[in-house]
Amino acid sequence: MVFTLAPLPYAYEALEPHIDTETMHIHHDKHHQAYVDNVNKAIAGTAHENKTIEELVANAGSISPAVRNNGGGHWNHTFFWDSLQNNNGAKPTGKLAEAIDAAFGSFDVFKEKFNAAGTTRFGSGWAWLIIQDGKLAVSSTPNQDNPLMDVAEVKGTPILGCDVWEHAYYLKYQNKRPAYLEAFWNVVNWHKVAERFEKG
Repeated sequence: MVFTLAPLPYAYEALEPHIDTETMHIHHDKHHQAYVDNVNKAIAGTAHENKTIEELVANAGSISPAVRNNGGGHWNHTFFWDSLQNNNGAKPTGKLAEAIDAAFGSFDVFKEKFNAAGTTRFGSGWAWLIIQDGKLAVSSTPNQDNPLMDVAEVKGTPILGCDVWEHAYYLKYQNKRPAYLEAFWNVVNWHKVAERFEKG
């Protein structure tokens, strides 16, 4: 199967002022496009060329570094774009809010743990909110790995992820990753996260 880059589900400027328009253009049109192009090259003519992105990601560690990095990059970014919208400071509600409180004690404690996962991830990577054994947990992964991969240290079903590669924030926040992570909470699409949580 040949993968393609879907358009953003909103305008490039939709996440202003928290994530700037220029970053969204570069991040989506250049970085994500490169992952799509490179995963297509990596599977062309191989036994894996008809697999879905989910199948590639699940077995990434046993396929090749190119599929792990670029297949992971394609899956992670598609998931990321769908996780975002300008939320005007909204917080999760309903069953998702209850599950966050049950797992972490409060929404504020959850935010602290998630921000810490993103801040302390050395180099490039991701912070995640996952479902693990029926409960919510926070984890992080290096590079373009994710918790669905066979090589993940902490496995689970992601329902929220934050890209902490420098290309995701450097134009606006420079080296201030904690400031970017704090701004991230203004652009979380809690409806989408809740939908993923309900599906389990």
